[in-house]
Amino acid sequence: MEITIKEQDNKGFAMAREDGKRAGMMTYSVAGKDHIIIDHTEVNPEFKGKSVGKKMLYEIVAMAREKNIKITPLCPFANAMFKKSTDIQDVLKQS
Repeated sequence: MEITIKEQDNKGFAMAREDGKRAGMMTYSVAGKDHIIIDHTEVNPEFKGKSVGKKMLYEIVAMAREKNIKITPLCPFANAMFKKSTDIQDVLKQS
């Protein structure tokens, strides 16, 4: 599975593709030079159960670590993943 991250203006997304098909997308808003807000995750039904959402989230987390930015997960899926995955909580924005 290939995951690409693109950003334009104050929006960004991670897109997952497999065998030329779009498997899912996770979108975020840029809330400052060191802060993004993950606002939506969608996975195409035929890719359910393949950890597509988790893979996209981990790519965004890797990008956040590289750029030294923090993440606020407003999306219910991303929020749940941050709560149960201690290995990514270092990029979680504290309130």
